[in-house]
Amino acid sequence: MAFGVTREELARWKAAVSRGEIAYLTHYWLEPRFKDAKTVTKVGCGDLEKLAAWCRRNGLDPAYIHRREPFPHFDLIGEKQVEILKREGLREQLERFKLV
Repeated sequence: MAFGVTREELARWKAAVSRGEIAYLTHYWLEPRFKDAKTVTKVGCGDLEKLAAWCRRNGLDPAYIHRREPFPHFDLIGEKQVEILKREGLREQLERFKLV
C-alpha cells in the first residue's frame, strides 16, 4: 500500500516516465516482505534500456526492474535509497519522508 503523495506528484512522475526520463517518486509504504522499510522510491523510466543502464551505473541488478507498462520502475529501499536520493540532490524527498 502506498501513501503520502499527492495526485499531482504522481501525475508529474507518470508524465516524466512516459517521456523516457528517469523520474523519482518516494512514498510511504507497507510491505510485509520488508518489515523494516517504511518508504520506497520508485525510479521510473519508459525507456527500459535507459532504466537498465541507470541500474547498472548505481550497482543495481536490472533483473529487478518491474516491467509494468506503461510505467516500468525499480524500487529503491533502505540504505541504497538514501544513498541515491542524496547523490541525485533530492533533499526534499529525504527530509519529507524522514530518511535523513
